[in-house]
Amino acid sequence: MTDSLTIYHSPDADDAFMFYGLTCGAVTVPGFEIRHELSDIETLNQRALRGELDVTAISVHAYADLADQYEILDCGASMGEKDYGPKLICRSSQSLKEVRRIAIPGQYTSACLVLKLFLRHQALEKELVIIPFDEIQQAVERGQVDAGVIIHEGQLTFEERGFQLLADLGQWWWRENSLPLPLGINVIKRSLSEKAKQAAATALFESIQYSLAHREKALDYALTYGRGISREVADTFVGMYVNDRTLSLGTDGRKAIESFLRQGAESDMIKAVERFDFVIPQPLHPS
Repeated sequence: MTDSLTIYHSPDADDAFMFYGLTCGAVTVPGFEIRHELSDIETLNQRALRGELDVTAISVHAYADLADQYEILDCGASMGEKDYGPKLICRSSQSLKEVRRIAIPGQYTSACLVLKLFLRHQALEKELVIIPFDEIQQAVERGQVDAGVIIHEGQLTFEERGFQLLADLGQWWWRENSLPLPLGINVIKRSLSEKAKQAAATALFESIQYSLAHREKALDYALTYGRGISREVADTFVGMYVNDRTLSLGTDGRKAIESFLRQGAESDMIKAVERFDFVIPQPLHPS
C-alpha cells in the first residue's frame, strides 16, 4: 500500500530548483507517493492558518500563529545571508522619512515582519498596504504607494526598472543580529504520523541534494518559474537561497528563526512561540 503526501510551495525559481529531484523522478521514498502543488507564499500562509495543508512552505513570520499545529522541517528553508534579503525600494530619490505608504507582499510574510522591526528601530510609523508580491513594482511606478518591499527575483532586477534602494532589510538584520534572515521554512502537521513526517523530510532533503548535484539540469527546470529572468539572474538567485542551510538549518539557522520571532513578540507584533520542534530527515543514502 502506498501513502501519498502533497508538499505545497511557491512558484519561484529557488523552490522549483529544490523540487527538481522529485519532479524528474530521480528521488522516491519507499511506501509514499510525494506530490507537489504550487501557490504564492501568502496564500500558503493563509491556507496553513486554516489548517488545510499537511506539508507546506510558509513564511517564518506566520509560524508564530502555527506553532501549535505544525513542526518545522530541518530542510528546505530560505535564509538570507548578510548580503541579501527583501529590499525597500522607491521611484526616485527620497528619504525614508518622506515615505508615507509602503506596499508589503502579505500580512504574514517575513518581509512584513522584518520591515516592521526595521521601522521600529528607526522610530518611524508608516501605512502598510498589502499588494501581491508580483504587483508591487507596478504599484510603486503608478504612485499607488510611495515605496514597496520586494521579494523573490525582484531583489536582483529592481535597478533595471529605475527604482532606488531605500533599505536592504537583509543587510540591516545581519548588522543588528549577526544571523541570517529567516524568510521561509517548510512545516508539517503535528498530527501526522512519525512515518509521514520522516517521509516528507527525507523526500525534500534528497530532492535538494540531487538538485545541487545536478545543478545545470535543475537550473533549466527552475528557469521555467523565473518569470522572464535570464539564466544568469536565475543562477544567482538560486545560489542565494539554496545553500547549506537549505539542506539543514544548523545551529545558526535555528537560532535565527527563534530570534526573529522572539523580537517580533517582544515588540508586540506577533504572539510568543513557546516551542520549536524540528523534524530531522534520515537520508536514504547516507554518506
